Amino acid sequence: MKVAFVGPSLWGEIEHGSFAPAPSVIIRPPAAQGDIFAAVKDGATVIGLIDGLYENVAAPWHKEILFALQSGVAILGGASLGALRAAECAAFGMIGVGRIFDDYAKERRIDDSDVAQIHSPTELGSFPLSAALVNVDATIDRAGLAGVLSDEERTALPKIARSIFFKDLTLDSVASAFYDDKQRARDLGERLSRHWIDQKRIDARQLMDAMESMPDEMSRVRLSWQMRESGIWMAFTAAERRNALATNEGSSPS
Repeated sequence: MKVAFVGPSLWGEIEHGSFAPAPSVIIRPPAAQGDIFAAVKDGATVIGLIDGLYENVAAPWHKEILFALQSGVAILGGASLGALRAAECAAFGMIGVGRIFDDYAKERRIDDSDVAQIHSPTELGSFPLSAALVNVDATIDRAGLAGVLSDEERTALPKIARSIFFKDLTLDSVASAFYDDKQRARDLGERLSRHWIDQKRIDARQLMDAMESMPDEMSRVRLSWQMRESGIWMAFTAAERRNALATNEGSSPS
């Protein structure tokens, strides 16, 4: 069984059929702490971590990633929170995919907030309500290379984008922070929009393709490390097992 945690990075594509994951890949919503552990317990052999939750719930824990790897599960990460975790856990065998992962792995990016964005609930399609900095940066680069930005704009816009709180970040908010004049700000926003690059979507598709090409079986690679089962980890797994048991006992047979 292959499991991919997907949300705003591929919003709309799976629901509307413009991107169809392989039949062997089960799509689950953005991962919170415990979801990777649960996927392993459910029998996953390959896990793709793209999107994750982080603000009002605990984010996916590095320890559960190590648990999955030690259990023989292949884990890929890219595009969003998955790129962060892949860069942090690459030394233990997590597979990073895409440009955003590469930027973190090579320390061209260091801030978690570069991939952060707000979005609608999963039930409403995880529609992005802000723009991730990684996409804004890629867009500014593309517009600059296309020659539609002045030298001043090309130099200042990346700094302005980084200064805006991630929940408020859009192409329009960047343009308005550069120009007080509404018409000039609108013109800049339109120039940027015409050169929009959704790097998160590009990387997410690449990760899904990589998952499809992997065998649906447990890894037999011998690891050079062994996860330490700390007291916190044992308390966590015990709580997750109790929660799973309570859920199963509370569900009605179909």
